[in-house]
Amino acid sequence: MMMAALKLGSLPPAALGRVTITKKCERLSGGVKVVGDGVGVGVNGFPSFLPKEVEKIKDPFARNLARRIKRLPVQIECSESFIMSSCIPPLVQSDNPVLLLHCFDSSCLEWRRAYPLLEESGLEAWAIDVLGWGFSDLGKLPPCNVESKRYHLYQLWKSYIKRPVVLVGPSLGAAAAIDFAVNYPEAVEKLVLINPSVYAEGTGNLAKLPKVVAYAGVSLLKTFPLRLYANLLAFDDIPLSKILDLTNVARLHCHLPWWKDATVNFMVSGGYNVVSQIKQVQQKTLIICGENDKIVGNKLSMRLLFELPVAKMQQVPDSGHLPHIENPRPVVKLIADFAGSDKR
Repeated sequence: MMMAALKLGSLPPAALGRVTITKKCERLSGGVKVVGDGVGVGVNGFPSFLPKEVEKIKDPFARNLARRIKRLPVQIECSESFIMSSCIPPLVQSDNPVLLLHCFDSSCLEWRRAYPLLEESGLEAWAIDVLGWGFSDLGKLPPCNVESKRYHLYQLWKSYIKRPVVLVGPSLGAAAAIDFAVNYPEAVEKLVLINPSVYAEGTGNLAKLPKVVAYAGVSLLKTFPLRLYANLLAFDDIPLSKILDLTNVARLHCHLPWWKDATVNFMVSGGYNVVSQIKQVQQKTLIICGENDKIVGNKLSMRLLFELPVAKMQQVPDSGHLPHIENPRPVVKLIADFAGSDKR
């Protein structure tokens, strides 16, 4: 029987009114403090850099979190160049900063239902957009390969967080998390991998496609029917009315003018291949699995559990590939308990 609605947390107060408070990050010796800034605010309090299609989104959690998206200057490559990188910076600091990645070709809005609950738990939560996806300003397109994504994430961490984090990666974000943890172990205290997609050997034959074919494929990736089908696979049992709005949220970043170039750049670069890195992970790792994941499946999660040096696994009921959207309360509790488990 279909669920009548998503299992949601309580709406944050900011979602109940039209008052918008703009903020910016102020660097401290130990990390970052959030104070007021001058980011342009458009209609209904949304940042002016978001695509106008944000107005079509109905989900109050997505609308509320979209109002909090900021762009921070982050160094790219090994140069003095910076890009304005989109993220949800925290309102508070804590002893256990949590850095939230997202799935392939997604954005920080993926955390719209879990993020308020993480804040309620007292955690310092950073939801960031991986280089090449999300809402960063890529008008001067940098390379969007794995190495560039890794270095960009490191520079964001080095500039604004400056303390070891609990790094959370869902789906392909788990591959990004493993790659980052192995290359920058000083930045990562623990790993949380949600329905991890870590056994694909990069983008495979897609990396060999002629550019014109690659662009045609990426154009298809943006289409509403394909995104709708992906959501039907990703979620366990969601009414069609919810799926339509979920699809609008999932493809919002695709409306930015550089999205197609950035996605092709990643695709032809070869993508993530972290199979050889799995046994090099030294951080304690929590694997979270949706009970009814139709995309990765629990067999691969079990394989990862046995290959990681120090890991445990927990299952979330009534959820598919994206439990942090579909059933966020148990996911947040697992993350919060794991983040504080060695500090009591």
